[in-house]
Parts: sequence; structure tokens; C-alpha cells
Amino acid sequence: MPELSHSRRLLVLAICCMSLLIVSLDNTVLNVALPSLQREFHAGTSGLQWTIDAYLLVLASLLMLSGSTADRIGRKRVFMAGLVIFSAGSLLCSLAPNLQLLIVFRMVQAVGGSMLNPVAMSIITNTFTDSRERARAIGVWGAVVGISMAAGPLVGGLLVESVGWRSIFWLNIPIGVAALLLTLRFIPESRAPKPRRADPVGQLLVIALFGSLTYAIIQAPDSGLGAVAPFGAIAFVALLGLLWYEPRRDEPLIDLRFFHSAPFSGATVIAISAFSALGGFLFLSTLYLQNVRGLDALHAGLWMLPMAAPTFLCAPVSGRLVGSRGPRVPLLVAGAAITVSGVLFGAFEAETSNATLLLGYVLFGIGFGFVNAPITNTAVSGMPRAQAGVAAAVASTSRQLGQTLGVAVVGAILASGIGSSSYKHAFVSAARPGWWIIAACGLAVLVLGAVTSGRWAHRTAERTAERLESPEVRQTVGASGRS
Repeated sequence: MPELSHSRRLLVLAICCMSLLIVSLDNTVLNVALPSLQREFHAGTSGLQWTIDAYLLVLASLLMLSGSTADRIGRKRVFMAGLVIFSAGSLLCSLAPNLQLLIVFRMVQAVGGSMLNPVAMSIITNTFTDSRERARAIGVWGAVVGISMAAGPLVGGLLVESVGWRSIFWLNIPIGVAALLLTLRFIPESRAPKPRRADPVGQLLVIALFGSLTYAIIQAPDSGLGAVAPFGAIAFVALLGLLWYEPRRDEPLIDLRFFHSAPFSGATVIAISAFSALGGFLFLSTLYLQNVRGLDALHAGLWMLPMAAPTFLCAPVSGRLVGSRGPRVPLLVAGAAITVSGVLFGAFEAETSNATLLLGYVLFGIGFGFVNAPITNTAVSGMPRAQAGVAAAVASTSRQLGQTLGVAVVGAILASGIGSSSYKHAFVSAARPGWWIIAACGLAVLVLGAVTSGRWAHRTAERTAERLESPEVRQTVGASGRS
């Protein structure tokens, strides 16, 4: 990639952040619209789960494939294709005549979305070659996620209440088209010097694992365990296939040796836990505020601001702490805050009082604001520079998988608890196990944050890095040492 002027680099960053904004906004905005979808399409809880999870599932399954494809055939080309597909999928979603087609069109959106975030991060990394500039650029990138969290519920509530739920998908189209035209004009093409080879078998096994597991969890309350057992078996066989097949490839989709590093393994489980808590939290909160309290979409969005605002404010503080003191302190703060928030709802029915509801939302927002920055840092801690991008991609996939599982598990528990009763009468008791799961996710962040950020963990990362370095790298280092 040619050296760009400072103003041109900032423009490239802005274009990449536009893509992140529409992908991140899409879920926070849609959560506020769930009750409207439920009323228009007469959808059950499982139908609402699929409108969220169909998108997240495809996104999680294709992130690593899209990143490696962009390295091979050109990042600008794949990024532009992603903008076209995401914008077209958004248009189709806005025209969906029924819930089934909306879910299909959400999957089309996700195919495009998978080509945006990982590829945009690669473009940023290759555009900002100075380490300080790159750190600031990634900080801006992270702040956009916070902006989407803060603005999503409010923007979604305003659009749903004033225009209707279909307008939340219209929002993506002008931003996507503008980003496409700017990309065509200002972003130069780039490829990896030595791109990784495709791994179609590994990719199919990942899709089978994620898809079957999610289907089994979501459909279990409606269909029964016997009906979903074959899908659980498929997920188990796919997992065994990955464990057997991936170590036998020279360039696997997922290098299982990464998991010998305690910081990497910890970051993976922390990402799954934290984003499971987020997915479950948003799902329960939206349905409670609108279906139990009877708030309209706009006022429900306003009630979510005490959660979204701390997320936005704490994210940059967490980033600075990671840079100055490492990931341990932010992870401990995040785990403690998420745990206490879940316990407030699970043990003390925080949603039944305005004061405790507000406190629970603020605590969760603080916790989630602190957890995001250290995940990628911990995942790549000690990794060879050549493997850092792959490690970060696995962390991103873990985030999406976590949110998918959070919606699936918490939604399934809620559906089982409500049964044939109404939301208004059964919600608080039916949601209690879901809140305890969110508390358990926070506790996992707290414990793993402490265990995987100490000296022992760093030593495992160093040993893993030595194993991952290619023979060519070791020979080069040895030759330079002898000379």
C-alpha cells in the first residue's frame, strides 16, 4: 500500500468507521423494535430470537473466512462487496412481508457485515504504520462501538415510534452508499504479502457447529428435547471434526495451538461470556420495558440510556488502563460490575423498582464499557506479530458467538418460563434464571480476568509464541544472532 498523507489516512479511518457504525447499530437498533415485530408478525419468543441470532450466527461463522479472502484477493475489493451486500440486505429487510423472509434477509445482511469489520481493521492496520498513530486509530474505532451502543436504543426508539420498525433498516442504505463511493475514490487496494490458504472443510465445520448448536437451544422450548437432539448431535460431531482436522493442516482456519496460551484462551472465554451477558441483557430489557411496563419504543430507548452512556464513557478509560497497567484491572472492574448487575435482577427483582432498575442498568453499562478493550489486547498478548491478526479475528468471532448464545439461551429460558401465560404476569419470575446466567457470565469474566493476566499466564503466552513461530523465522533470527 502506498504511503498516504495524514489527511488521507484520517479519511480512510472515517470511511472504515462508517462501516463499523452501520454493522454495530444494526443490532442495538433492532432490539428496540422487537415488540413491534412481535405484534405485526404475531411472532413468538423464538421468532424474535432468530431475528437477532440469524444475523449474529452468519457473522460469527464468516468473519475469519472474509478476512483471509480479503488478504488474498484484495481488501478494498472485499470491503466494497460487503458494503453492497449489506446495503442490499438492509433494503430487503425493510420490505420483508413476513418474519421468515425478514430472518433470511438478515442473513444476507450478515454476509455483507462479515466482509466489513475484519477487513476494515486490516485496512486501518495497513494504513497507519506508525505504532502511536495506529493505537489512536484503533481507539477511535473502539469509540464508534460505544457510540452505537449509546445511540442505538434512542435512534431505534425514535424511528420505530415515528416512522415504524422498517425505517431502522433504511438508516443503513445512505450510509452504506456514501461509504461505497468514498471507498472507491479514496481507499487504495492492498493484499497480504503471504495470504493464508482457504480451509473450506474447517469453514463448513464451524458453520455446522454454530448453526446446529444455536438451533437446538432456540427451538428446544417449542419443539422439545427429542426434536432438537439430532442438531445437538451434529454440533458435537462438528466439534470433534474440528479438533481432529484442524491440527493436521499447515494453515488451519483455527490454529488450536493458540489455546495453549492462557491469555488467548481466557480472552476467548471472556469474550463469549461478556457478549452472552450483553445479548441476554438487551433481549430481556427490551421485552420487559415494552411488554411488561407498556412503554413505547422511544421511552424504552430512553430507559436504556443509563446502560448505554456508561458503556460509551468507560470504553476509552478502559483503553487507557490497558495501555498503562495491562488488562487485569479493567477485566476485574468489568466482571464485578456485570456480576452485581445480574445479582440485582436475579435475587432482588431490580426491574420492579425504578431506582434498582436504574442502578442495574448503570452497573451493566460500566461493566460492558470496561470489558471490550482488554479482550483483543489479551488475545494477542505475546503472540508473534504474524499471528496477531488471526488471534484478533478469533476474538471477534468469540464476541459474535457469545451474543448469539446469550440471546439463544436466555430467550429459551424466558420462553419456557412464560409458557402460555402473558408477559405481563409471568415475566419477572420467568426471567429470573436468565438474570442469574448473566451474573454467572460476569463472574466468569472476573475469575478469568484475574487468572489469565498474571505471570503464569504470560509465561504460557511466551511458550506458545515460540511454538507458533515458523522455522523460517527462527532460522532468520538465529542467522542474525550469529552474524
